[in-house]
Amino acid sequence: MKLNREQVRHWKKVLSPYFGPDNRRSAWQMGYTAVLFAGAWALMYFSLAVGYWLTLLLSVPTAGLLMRLFMFQHDCGHGSYFKSRRLACVTGSIIGVLTLTPYHYWRKTHAIHHAHSGNLDLRTFGDIVTITVREYEAMSWMQRLGYRIYRNPAVLFGPGAAFHFLVKHRFPWDVPWTWRREWQSVWWTNAAIAGILAAAWFSIGIVPFLMIQLPITLIACAMGVCLFYVQHQFEDAYWHWQEDWNYYDAALHGSSFLKLPKVLQWFTANIGLHHVHHLSARIPNYRLQRCHDENPELWKAPMMTLRDGLKTLRLALWDEGRRKLISFGEYRRLRTAAARS
Repeated sequence: MKLNREQVRHWKKVLSPYFGPDNRRSAWQMGYTAVLFAGAWALMYFSLAVGYWLTLLLSVPTAGLLMRLFMFQHDCGHGSYFKSRRLACVTGSIIGVLTLTPYHYWRKTHAIHHAHSGNLDLRTFGDIVTITVREYEAMSWMQRLGYRIYRNPAVLFGPGAAFHFLVKHRFPWDVPWTWRREWQSVWWTNAAIAGILAAAWFSIGIVPFLMIQLPITLIACAMGVCLFYVQHQFEDAYWHWQEDWNYYDAALHGSSFLKLPKVLQWFTANIGLHHVHHLSARIPNYRLQRCHDENPELWKAPMMTLRDGLKTLRLALWDEGRRKLISFGEYRRLRTAAARS
């Protein structure tokens, strides 16, 4: 791994002015977003009397608000939202019930993602599965088919995203049993979800509840996974084996600057400035933009628009020779050209 003290000191000097949470600002941001989410949910409930088409229409901005709350849970997990770790854990755990994401389980797996992003030797928890061309060629036809299905955008952002949040978060089978706190978080979250379902059953009814909540959840899951995908899965993304891997280079060149319209930037709590976030997760969401704007060297990060993001959806394999992500179509063309030469 390539890392030196001078580089560490440099980035600490650049980023440290933006470190640390502002409790008042975090509380205000959390408070009005929670009120907006509750209000939007109530509107969806009353819209059932008008027509389900209106309920579904309202589910889109409500899902956006849920995703925004998830970003606050995300900041709590990084210790960048509240000065009190206990308050951050309680807040993150409560939001985790709404987002179907056990707080301590997600916090640990996401920390692993941050520590090893772009490292080909350490592709474990918290990442979208990405394999090299060589690894793909070593697979059986059944394994190749499974990977192709997994990487299909219709699967990845549809049933794949829903499965991840609705099923896998209920029982994350790949987590060691020695992770006691993380498993406790899973059971606590599951129990709280069961409690909400029971309360809904005896109040508004389980059918109206699911008619409202399911569209919100499915849309938020799809948006969240899609957002995470385009932040790391682009053509010139940073991937290296451990011996050549560098944390800061991976953060700056392996995390995109997704330039979103202001309204989407608000709903996603500035997470599109992903390069800044990966350089230091200690910077709260409301300081990411200022950090980026005031430090020209951060402008070297790969910038993407929504249109650029759509183009990345076809990418699936890391080509070590060309040092880029390629599509299955490109892979076939390269294989055909190699066979003819």
